Amino acid sequence: MSAALQMTAFGLALLSTLFLLLATCTDCWMVNADDSLEVSHKCRGLWRECVTNMQDGVRTCDQYDSILADHPVKIVVTRTLLITADLLAGLALATLLLGLDCIKFLKEEPHVKLKMCYGAGVILSIGSILGLVGSVWYAVDVYMERAMLVSHNIFLGVHYDFGWSCWLGMAGSMGCFVASVLLTCCLY
Repeated sequence: MSAALQMTAFGLALLSTLFLLLATCTDCWMVNADDSLEVSHKCRGLWRECVTNMQDGVRTCDQYDSILADHPVKIVVTRTLLITADLLAGLALATLLLGLDCIKFLKEEPHVKLKMCYGAGVILSIGSILGLVGSVWYAVDVYMERAMLVSHNIFLGVHYDFGWSCWLGMAGSMGCFVASVLLTCCLY
């Protein structure tokens, strides 16, 4: 039972970590949500803004000036939280991999391996909380920006909704959290 639970937690943590990494690297955190006929599809991400022409499929991206340049707070905070979550999830995966019962590392020390799995669960939970806070922070900021424009009857021609990268970050964070619950609560 313990080995099956460990493997389930490892598989979920691996998939969720990949989701978090993809969310951090991709550039569709906000997408235009205009209902009119658009000739282009706009995505804004943490690192660049891309426009795809709907007629011929040509995609062009503009990198943000510099990592050290002045950026909106939502981008800086989300970058920081997601990069930290990625690093913690990677560390937790390495620790969990060494703590799995099917790995021969420290085979004669089952208590140490159990503590490694528990430690990986704690690290995953911290990373998942940081990733979820970053993703939700960005989503709430997008919502508040849109609500403010609507409340003031301002229409700029296009408004943005949550993109698939934002949802991927939330899904990856929740998956890491579920894996951490499996490792910390259910493994004992």
